Amino acid sequence: MSRAKRHPRSNSNPSPNLQPAGTPRYRYRVRFAKTGLLRWISHRDLANLWERIGRRAELPFSMTEGFNPKPRMQFPSALSLGVESLDEVLDLELCEDWPAEQLLLKLQTDDQPGLTINSVSRVDLADGKSQLAAMNYSVSLPDGFDDEESSRTVDAINLIKQQATVSIERKGKTVTAHVETQLPILDLQPDKLIARIVVGDGASLKIQDVLDLLGLSDWPERGATIVRTGMNLKGEPEHS
Repeated sequence: MSRAKRHPRSNSNPSPNLQPAGTPRYRYRVRFAKTGLLRWISHRDLANLWERIGRRAELPFSMTEGFNPKPRMQFPSALSLGVESLDEVLDLELCEDWPAEQLLLKLQTDDQPGLTINSVSRVDLADGKSQLAAMNYSVSLPDGFDDEESSRTVDAINLIKQQATVSIERKGKTVTAHVETQLPILDLQPDKLIARIVVGDGASLKIQDVLDLLGLSDWPERGATIVRTGMNLKGEPEHS
């Protein structure tokens, strides 16, 4: 008995998320804070959370092409697990032209614990994807911090500032940063350590790298909280 010939799958039932060619795209920049227990979710989980928030808000997402369309969203910088942030950036695209104020109100009504929507603005698609320029950090002092450790920390900071470059090993590769231009702010204040990291052409320092260079690797284990207080994008006015 001969077998019936198999016919290729019909494309008569495309994905419900498939958008016609030429569907307009409008890009919005969302600045938000990620604090509290939310700092313990991964970057991938954060992206999934934003997709769910958008679905609940019934946003008319612009979708990617291909077999499995996804909402067009981009984070210029992934936040390390356990680090809080007062100023994160998400670029998302809609297929409808909404006023930025309308999108802000829609997102704020979700009231996700640990997620605070600071602002929404329209950005031009012609500007391309957002690129990280610099990050500001604040690290609270750890448990047991005393005058002796304060003195050692100040000495370590001064030693770094006297060097032209600093280097760390990451995944078998050496990451080198110019202190004057890529670590322009590094200071111990009465209640915290502050740092500004400027992104270079290649791999850049992370805040944990800075702690390692200072001999402060154990601070997070001793209760210190790392907070990204500001994020600057290329071509954008500086945010503190």
